[in-house]
Formats: sequence, structure tokens, C-alpha cells
Amino acid sequence: MASFQKYTTKQGQMWLFKLDTGINPETGKRQTTTRRGFRTKKEALQAASRVEQELANGLSLSNNNLTYKDVFDQWFSNHSKTIKTSTQKSIESKFSKHIIPRFGKLKIKEINKTYCQQMINEIAQLITSVNDIKIQANQVFKYAVKMDIITKNPLEHVSIPRLQKELYSEENEAAERNYWNKDDMKQFLAITKQELALRDYVLFHLLIYTGARKGEILALTWDDIDLETGSIRFTKTLFHNKGEFIFQTSKTKESRRLISLSTQTTSLLKKWRIRQSETNLAIVNHLEDRKMVFTRDDGSPLRLAYPNEKLEIVIKKHQLHRITIHGLRHTHASLLFEAGASIKEVQERLGHSDIKMTMNIYTHVTDTLKEQTAQKFQRYIEL
Repeated sequence: MASFQKYTTKQGQMWLFKLDTGINPETGKRQTTTRRGFRTKKEALQAASRVEQELANGLSLSNNNLTYKDVFDQWFSNHSKTIKTSTQKSIESKFSKHIIPRFGKLKIKEINKTYCQQMINEIAQLITSVNDIKIQANQVFKYAVKMDIITKNPLEHVSIPRLQKELYSEENEAAERNYWNKDDMKQFLAITKQELALRDYVLFHLLIYTGARKGEILALTWDDIDLETGSIRFTKTLFHNKGEFIFQTSKTKESRRLISLSTQTTSLLKKWRIRQSETNLAIVNHLEDRKMVFTRDDGSPLRLAYPNEKLEIVIKKHQLHRITIHGLRHTHASLLFEAGASIKEVQERLGHSDIKMTMNIYTHVTDTLKEQTAQKFQRYIEL
């Protein structure tokens, strides 16, 4: 039971309350807490009631001064032991850029829903991946609830705003599509074959013809490729951290996959392997004596940013429809759908763990596929 007392300050009459908070687990003695600065007895009563409720819910008053950053440090210390180095780096980057600057210094018990919504709205004005930022920030709040630091998660029901630019017309949608149609793709490969080194041409050909992730392609070693049967196995990805190249196993079992290669792709890889051997690039061993498919002139792995830079140069020079490296993967999937592949086949070839990811691509298939769908319907009706 709390006791209340009026006291005098330079600002006038104020109220305080004292509350027995139970046994201190460290000393074994009873302890009390005193809160001051209330303008009226009613405010003091309300505050005392909140503290009593926290104690009843099992919350420790020692957590009252924990900031969001304090709780993040606790959470990440445990969470980082369960994830890969690349994931750790990605999470730390998101928190340091977007979350800690906005939440870090605030006492986590004082962060409310209104503030959370304001911060999400603000971040949404800066980046398109605001939902991912919300997911990461939410993990800390969920941890705080789990550890009885707070009783409710203030971020739980915060919504992601739809920006005006997302409500674009079909014309804008076409301008922002992150994939190429068949003619775009053929034009790009013709340019790269003519203007780029054989290594870079093979690199882009493989990205487009396999739909593999950039890190998967750059991590390839020759023992991943069977040139006789025309197949390639993806089991790892390349990651760069603090000046060191690291091979990581694929994140999911679906990502670890064996896919077939076209005869054109197999022939091109054979040509590149001969060229690589002739220039002694495959002899230099930098990483566990692995003979990598794509390396720099000294035999070390290509930088992860290298394909992005080359793609941007070609697009800008020839004024091609702008896409990202990930757009090449999207291109592969879209062209597979055009060729008549099923959603399941595309999912397995791209290594999607969730078919929803494949379905998202399917809902943005090219105009050619949409036209084919209409033609199929007409042919069936006319039979």
C-alpha cells in the first residue's frame, strides 16, 4: 500500500508517494521506492496505481531506466549467436541507420504507439523497405515483453503507410518494372558479348539463364558445375565482411538446389574454363584452395558490388530499361512463366522457400504473358 505526502518546493506544493516494493533478491531485505514531482494528489495516486500494477504483473522496477538501446544490446547479444555473420551485419546496419537514432535514447517503458507510428511514417518517406525496419524494431519490443521489461508492445498495431508514389498508374508501373522482357534481355546480352570481357559476359549470362542470386553465382567453384550432364548445384553464397571473403551455406534447404543448364550455357562455361586456365587465373588459390568460377586477375573473389557497377554502366551507356541485379533474377522467372513453366517449377529453380515469393513474381508477369493468356482463352472458346 502506498503512502502519500505533500511537500514544499520553490515551484509550490507538490506530492510524493512511497511504496513497499517487496524483498530485494540481492540483499534479502524489504525495499521501498519513492516518486516525487506530482502536482496533485490525484496524479500521485494514478502513478502509484501504475507502479503497483507493474509489480503485480511481475515487472521489476530496476528496469524503469532501461533505454531502447539497452534492451537492443541485450536482445542482439543473444540473437546474434543464432544467425550468420551476413545477417548480423545486415541487422546492425538497419538498427544503426534507422532505428537506434529514433528510439535508442528513449526509456523503453515511455515509448508509446503514437510515437512509434510517427517514426514509421518518417522512415517510410525515406526508404521503400520500411516494413523490414518495422519487423526488426519490433523484435526488440517483443523481447522486452518476453523479459517482463514492458507489458505491451507499442509497435504491434502500427500500420505501414501507403505513399502516394505507390499508387501509380499503369504507365508508371511499366516504367518501374524491375525486370526485362525477352527483347530487352537479348539486347543486353548482345551488348555485353560485344563490349565486355568474356568473364563478365559469362557472369551476366549465368545470372539471367539460372535466375540465381548474385552471392550464389560469385561463390561458385568449378566442382559445383557438371559440364558433362549440364547441371549446376547451388549450396553456398559469398559474403564480404571486414575485408574478408566468407563462404556461407545457403540459408534454407530450398536454396540448396540442383538445376539444369541449357546447352548454350554449358558451352559458354566450357569456353570460359579453357580461357581461365590459359590465363592461369584458376591456379591462384586464395580461399581454401577453391578454384572459383569468377575471380579477379589475382585469383581472389570478385567484389559483391562488381556486377551492380557493370550493369549500371551498360544500362546508362545504351539507355536500356533500368533494373537492378535482383531484376535479372526476376527476369529469369518472368521468362520462365512466358515459356510455360509452372509456379512450382519456377519456385524450385529459384530456390524460394515460400511459394508466396514466386506468386509475387507471377502477379507481375510481362505483357507478353498476359496476351498469351487471352489468346489461350480465345483458342479454347473457338474449339
